[in-house]
Amino acid sequence: MSADSAAAGRDALLDELRALMAAHSPSLHALVVPSEDAHQSEYVSERDKRRQFVSGFTGSAGLALITMKEALLWTDGRYFLQAEQQLTNRWKLMRMGEDPPVEVWIADNLSDEAVIGINPWCISVDTAQRYEHAFSKKHQTLFQLSSDLVDEIWKDRPPVNALPVFVQPVEYAGCSVTEKLKELREKLQHEKARGIIIAALDEVAWLYNIRGNDVHYSPVVHSYSIVTLHSAFFYVDKRKVSVEVQNYMTENGIDIKDYNMVQSDASLLASGQLKGSAVNGSSHGENDMNENSKVWIDSNSCCLALYSKLDQYQVLMLQSPIALPKAVKNPVELDGLRKAHIRDGAAVVQYLAWLDKQMQENYGASGYFTEAKGSQKKEHMNVKLTEVSVSDKLEGFRASKEHFKGLSFPTISSVGPNAAVIHYKPEASSCAELDADKIYLCDSGAQYLDGTTDITRTVHFGKPSEHEKSCYTAVLKGHIALDTAVFPNGTTGHAIDILARTPLWRSGLDYRHGTGHGIGSYLNVHEGPHLISFRPSARNVPLQASMTVTDEPGYYEDGSFGIRLENVLIVKEANTKFNFGDKGYLAFEHITWTPYQTKLIDTTLLTPAEIEWVNAYHSDCRKILQPYLNEQEKEWLRKATEPIAASC
Repeated sequence: MSADSAAAGRDALLDELRALMAAHSPSLHALVVPSEDAHQSEYVSERDKRRQFVSGFTGSAGLALITMKEALLWTDGRYFLQAEQQLTNRWKLMRMGEDPPVEVWIADNLSDEAVIGINPWCISVDTAQRYEHAFSKKHQTLFQLSSDLVDEIWKDRPPVNALPVFVQPVEYAGCSVTEKLKELREKLQHEKARGIIIAALDEVAWLYNIRGNDVHYSPVVHSYSIVTLHSAFFYVDKRKVSVEVQNYMTENGIDIKDYNMVQSDASLLASGQLKGSAVNGSSHGENDMNENSKVWIDSNSCCLALYSKLDQYQVLMLQSPIALPKAVKNPVELDGLRKAHIRDGAAVVQYLAWLDKQMQENYGASGYFTEAKGSQKKEHMNVKLTEVSVSDKLEGFRASKEHFKGLSFPTISSVGPNAAVIHYKPEASSCAELDADKIYLCDSGAQYLDGTTDITRTVHFGKPSEHEKSCYTAVLKGHIALDTAVFPNGTTGHAIDILARTPLWRSGLDYRHGTGHGIGSYLNVHEGPHLISFRPSARNVPLQASMTVTDEPGYYEDGSFGIRLENVLIVKEANTKFNFGDKGYLAFEHITWTPYQTKLIDTTLLTPAEIEWVNAYHSDCRKILQPYLNEQEKEWLRKATEPIAASC
């Protein structure tokens, strides 16, 4: 299908949706189509990509609003350029942070008593309440649809795949289900809650030490959990459950129930009538209504459909008690993450060494280490290198490593102007060919049984401009500033985000994305509740020792190039000379190992301390990665990690 016919097909979908909206009782003045699934996931399965289906925009974050006259798409700064390229002229791009939020736009632009339709499974309680508050001034209504209108027009919607659930062994998880349930029940007792509904897929996976393949790149299972003071339930498509997993759940006192029973069981939980098998094998009702009368939900991950089954006066809306224990890694998880990143670093070095050779042999490039202009494709070139073909090669290097299970997100392999698209996803049919005279940015990661990885490196195989060098160096300076930060306990990621931006700000430059996100232990590549960002939500959760977080400042010039450098860090206790206020101080340990391209560094812009940091990091890369490389790769790494000196 051509791009024009695909666009025409998407535009026809708007007409079909509007016909359904008009015929609905009550008739709908607007339809909200979120990106999220029934678990408020960032990355969703193919059959849950409703917003992508109706709009054509393929980014992971965004929201579509369809009225009888307009179609609008909200997304954040990572995707502005991509959305501009993918939306047809029947859609209007709304830039988050610059344009009014969707609920404000609706309240300001739709009529009094307008009815706005929503699939109640695909909107969180927090978002729904925010919408309802905004709509109240004009008596507008957020209407819960009994069926998703997008599903009604999606004729070839992908089917449900019954992929198997598997157990994550304690040798990688580091903590048994028994221990996790005990800690969770202690928190329920403390908050006087009789039970909790857990909707976030990675939280269910972490709590029960299970993994799956229901979502590309995220080893999770479409499932819910309800845990009470005496019972635990796992709601899942039973076709996915083997005898081994069934026995595992039984041994841990967990009842397996059909995925679709979670809504009716939420009602039973609310009335104190939910019964199950206790850990000791006896059956209990949850009848301690007076002392433990609350039902705990996380309003960011629990959907409106489940919340509607509860007595709102008995609902305890707090951050999930699983979020922090999952984010604060135990010693086994930390050890696994360190090992996974070493193997992953070796794969990326093998890839860069291979790519360097290919660029020289096929494109006449000066290469990774030498500057020269005028490179060109050689006659009778054996291999055409594209953004997709080279990223496939990188996946191959990773796949050869122990415990490899797949990628952790679609590889961002981007040349020149495409590198300025922050979350660019190359497609084989339309991607760019590599160019020795343009910057190449590669943001990639993998899932290993013992950890999740995420790394970005930016390189140039020809002669970078002085402007490109100065921008790269400013990004590197911010990257180093965050890596070397020391800060007191209680500090949030909002407070230290400025460290990574200051070198760019000095030149009047910046970037439109956050600086760091948590990362899972063979789980989601983006993990909260903490983050390093300018966004207000980064003020909510202080950084703690044993959390993981990325360090990824960048700079992007639309239509020209993009630069990003990313390592994964572990928050650790700092050994400071003093301890003002007895707070205790924290610092970072980097666990990502791949060199920075010294050809792109303007050493005149680095301080002696920054030069020392680069040299020490490169020395460590050499020592740590050499055992995983062949002789040619070792020689490439030796050259890539030669010490740099201050320019006179």
